Amino acid sequence: MTRQTKALMVALALAAAAVAAAQVPVDDELQQQLLQLFPGATAFSSKEGQPPHFKAFAGPARELLGYVFWTTELEPLERGYDGPIKILTGVDTDGVLTGIIVVDHHEPYGYFSIDLPKYAVQFQAKSIRDPFRVGGDIDAVSTATITVSSATRAVRNGARRIARQFIVPPEAR
Repeated sequence: MTRQTKALMVALALAAAAVAAAQVPVDDELQQQLLQLFPGATAFSSKEGQPPHFKAFAGPARELLGYVFWTTELEPLERGYDGPIKILTGVDTDGVLTGIIVVDHHEPYGYFSIDLPKYAVQFQAKSIRDPFRVGGDIDAVSTATITVSSATRAVRNGARRIARQFIVPPEAR
């Protein structure tokens, strides 16, 4: 075996190990959250790809329903008043949000703003083409505008990035 062949085999083994490590199985709590975003899904992929995402599938043919991502795993990282806001976001194959789940944050006024169900409901059925303007198509549900603005930008930018990477525009189908 040549030196180049050995080096190639080592590189391939390392790449395979990195891929396997990145594909962490979905735990029960995450499975329930994914199902909230895609209630019709019958299966979900492990987290994969760039940007990192889960895929939602339906039926025995595994029809792709859409993508789910964490806002904290996309660049640039949006920060609220007191750090990143971790939001699980679903977007279907037409570029329409299926919903959001605010999972974790350390905002001082969180219970007045993004934790309220009426904040998350605003994103259901919202197109990635919508403006996502706080005070416009997104209500500023409290005076915690830094938090609301940051969380809204994280959802908007993340959904648009996923769409650019994975979704074929309707006119190109």
